[in-house]
Amino acid sequence: MSEVRFDGKTAIVTGSGNGLGRSHALLLASLGANVVVNDLGCSVDGSGESTSTAQLVVDEIKAAGGNAVANTDSVTDRSQASNIVRTALETFGDLHILVNNAGILRDKSFKNITDEEWDSVIDTHLNGTYNVTKAAWPHMRENNYGRIVVTASGSGMFGNFGQTNYGAAKSGLIGFAKALGHEGAKYNIKTNILCPAAASRMTEGLMPGQMLDKIKPAAVSPIVAFLCSEEIDVTGALFEAGAGKFTHANWARSLGYKTDAEDGVATVDEIKAHWEEIMDMSEPKVLDNPAAAMGEFMS
Repeated sequence: MSEVRFDGKTAIVTGSGNGLGRSHALLLASLGANVVVNDLGCSVDGSGESTSTAQLVVDEIKAAGGNAVANTDSVTDRSQASNIVRTALETFGDLHILVNNAGILRDKSFKNITDEEWDSVIDTHLNGTYNVTKAAWPHMRENNYGRIVVTASGSGMFGNFGQTNYGAAKSGLIGFAKALGHEGAKYNIKTNILCPAAASRMTEGLMPGQMLDKIKPAAVSPIVAFLCSEEIDVTGALFEAGAGKFTHANWARSLGYKTDAEDGVATVDEIKAHWEEIMDMSEPKVLDNPAAAMGEFMS
């Protein structure tokens, strides 16, 4: 039996009818968690809905001896997002874990993207995560316990062609989760960030089949489970996971260039002359909190 267990704990996993979310839900349930399987049953672009998608995962969990309940509310509607949390409380009596996984894709070059394609992606990823987390937060504070996982992406870290909407949402989620990490610390609420690489409905058209075969969703879920455990000792941290590889990622800055001007105002020609120093990342400085980052910069 696994040393990491979730007996007596209740978890919500949004967007858990397929892919990564389903894998997370199955693993948490197999380790003893009561799981709210939330999924609207929509397509990858957010259109349509089906009540059977979440229920099929619940049936799979129960067939394996676990406890789960289906919920088909939309994370983009604040009243429905509150109902996702209410489902956990009314069915299992409490809430300890929230895995924000729900998302859609509407890739389009910036030149061609419509306002609706922008808004729908921001609304699902960024606002949807806010909506469910906002509803869960008071219960976790009251319990002096909570574990939250926010799903970001390499597109939010580095950008990607045709994903200004998706990249903006995912980058926003990184800042959101890092801020929550600070705010929840004294309440024993740990919030961490996952940037996964896995085969799913959202990635099947973006990667060759041979690669997708090697990046199964189940290879990502173990770190999600650990981030949801009592044992996790970090908050506001960002992790990349895929194909059995797990890394901790962070911001870094170059040594940079400091002007000798007494008033601290460099000339544009100085910037040009010292551009290589500013860009040189051969000796990066890694900083993991705003106080240290600002202190080191100002010094």
